[in-house]
Amino acid sequence: MRKRALLITGAGGEIGHGLIARLSATSETPIITLDVAPLEASLTPYVAREFTGSIMDGALLERILAEFDVDLIFHLAALLSTRAEFTPVTAHQVNVEGTLNLLEFAQHEAESHGRPVVFMYPSSIAIFGLPDLDTKAAAGRVREDDWNCPTTMYGCNKLYCEHLGRYYTHHYKQLAAEPPAGHVDFRCVRFPGLISAITVPSGGTSDYAPEMIHAAARGEQYDCFVRPDARIPFMAMPDGVEALLKLAAAPRERLSRTAYNLGAFNPSAEEVAAVVRASFPGAAIGFKVDAKRQGIVDSWPADVDDAAARADWGFAPEFDFARAFSEYLIPTIRRRYQGEGLVR
Repeated sequence: MRKRALLITGAGGEIGHGLIARLSATSETPIITLDVAPLEASLTPYVAREFTGSIMDGALLERILAEFDVDLIFHLAALLSTRAEFTPVTAHQVNVEGTLNLLEFAQHEAESHGRPVVFMYPSSIAIFGLPDLDTKAAAGRVREDDWNCPTTMYGCNKLYCEHLGRYYTHHYKQLAAEPPAGHVDFRCVRFPGLISAITVPSGGTSDYAPEMIHAAARGEQYDCFVRPDARIPFMAMPDGVEALLKLAAAPRERLSRTAYNLGAFNPSAEEVAAVVRASFPGAAIGFKVDAKRQGIVDSWPADVDDAAARADWGFAPEFDFARAFSEYLIPTIRRRYQGEGLVR
């Protein structure tokens, strides 16, 4: 008989670290993972089975389908925004074709056990595209269906996959003969810039905020790649993980949409730098603008309207700007580098 499990793709990334830790403490369902690289040793005790490979590998997905009865998927695997701009074709293959492969996998799982498979998908503020700074200032808190004109390959990928997920949810549900019928129950959060104290930034366009802290803790010079006045929404990683779990557990009938905005705080780059300098008096933070990355940040909202998430499934981030830095990011990152003997 197939063994029941939940699946996390891209499990070795920033979100995966926090998600595995939380699920191992709260869920009785065994965790299986799929990533192109082996998991860190610290994560393996929490995982029932680790698959190393690509979501592009149909034979590997078939093997997982044959061995496991999966009714919850966290699809975290993706090629992030900055890297995607340098390799747009590869980004499309991983982010779109890989997601389509996994949606098909989820639909086959649902059909095999006759009940819905919840498909959790982290999208991004990159799906928005505001044409200029005046429009960005006037837009204020942007709602889900406004300014869906992404300017990056990553944003295009994410927006299209949101539509794919909505299609799979409604198309196969309509085809099902009777409830509880097997279909994909796609649920999506649009993350702002996520800041983790546990993992090192890995190439996201919003990574200038955590990069400042890591560089300051190591006693290194950091030149921020956006202007001091650049402003986008952010969220502490624990709140991001909690949001995924809370939406996954929400009753379907309470959900008015398949994709939800999320936000927590939206400091300027200079406001982040000021907090880092206050916490690390020797921090050397300058600004050396990368025109391409600055252009991407300028096309994203200064803030988002997340009223739907708060009303439908009780989204309520624990960390505001002050708490995120003073209680989570600064002390955790400081301890990390003190352990390595790098913090003065």
